[in-house]
Amino acid sequence: MIASREKLGDLCSLVTKGTTPTSVGFDFAERGVPFLRIQNINGNTVSLNDVLYIEEGTHNALARSKIRAGDFLITIAGTIGRTAIVPQDFPESNCNQAVAILRFDESKLWPKFLLYWLSTEDATSQISGRKVTATISNLSLGQIKELEIPLPTLPEQKRIAAILDKADAIRRKRQQAIQLADDFLRAVFLDMFGDPVTNPKGWELKTLGELCAKITDGEHGTVKRLESGKLYLMARNIDRKGHLDLSDVSYISEADHQRIYKRCGPEKGDVLLVCVGATIGKALIVPDIGEFSLARSVALLKPGKEIVSEYLLSLINTDALQRQFVSSGNSSAQAGLYLGKIKEIMVPIPGLEEQLRFKEIVNFVKEKFCSKTKSRNLESDFVLSLSQKAFSGQL
Repeated sequence: MIASREKLGDLCSLVTKGTTPTSVGFDFAERGVPFLRIQNINGNTVSLNDVLYIEEGTHNALARSKIRAGDFLITIAGTIGRTAIVPQDFPESNCNQAVAILRFDESKLWPKFLLYWLSTEDATSQISGRKVTATISNLSLGQIKELEIPLPTLPEQKRIAAILDKADAIRRKRQQAIQLADDFLRAVFLDMFGDPVTNPKGWELKTLGELCAKITDGEHGTVKRLESGKLYLMARNIDRKGHLDLSDVSYISEADHQRIYKRCGPEKGDVLLVCVGATIGKALIVPDIGEFSLARSVALLKPGKEIVSEYLLSLINTDALQRQFVSSGNSSAQAGLYLGKIKEIMVPIPGLEEQLRFKEIVNFVKEKFCSKTKSRNLESDFVLSLSQKAFSGQL
């Protein structure tokens, strides 16, 4: 069992953060020392994609936030809690005030142990209790130092980290396989049907309004949320990759559900399309999850007799239609893709035989790579559950 807890600040020789150069009289440069921001820390790694640069002199002037190999980084403003361990071959760099730098003795605290602990409920509950919410959520250096981490012996820390490394590797391989499957299906779609804008194969053109038996959206009014009841899905439940995300769901009463469902009744095989918010255009085919209701931020497209769900979804996911959705959504004062616009979109419609052949390919690929919804959520839950057990001394 894990016997003691230590304050993170007591284990660190350095807890600091960066500064935006322009706020202290310096400028960014075309090249030089990498300058890290929140977007450079993702998936527990440090990336130089879209990185900014500062001159060596600026780097030396901002000496307190010099980053070196082995440092532990955590985002503390805006998107709180992204973490990374700076690799040994990473160039010396600097960062802004949204990134905290932790430096500690690895003979007392193993970096990977800290990285995995910060994703546990124990850590996130401490962090959420210490967030400061004004115009932006942030975590101060003092608050980081006060975080209490369970601290077993170093060999035990390494053992726990090694177990969670293996679990995380399985999860990452799974995500890569899903991405490969998505890329393959996009390529097959374009090969079979061509670009929907240029329509090189000369398919008949029809509007989505003509091809769908119904196009509507969810509840426009305010609905009372409950701790349990009927599932009530919103834009946030369709992630940026078009997968169903049930990690943060809302529930409503049976009476409210029946009222909403009567007008907008999603069923297995229908297509859901985000029509309000930052993820306009993201879509998915309704899986077999039973009855649920929709909020205004999600549109419902019920395929008619001339169009197959898998063809409709892949059509929606093409770059051409995504551009139309985003353009239409940004044309109003409040970002929203309205039903009239959706119904008017003109698309090529191949014969049912060709669409059904494509559906067979989609189903084959899904079988090989497993479900994109349930399996994906189960794997994330498995890693989280394993972490909880590890840090409570049950592994």
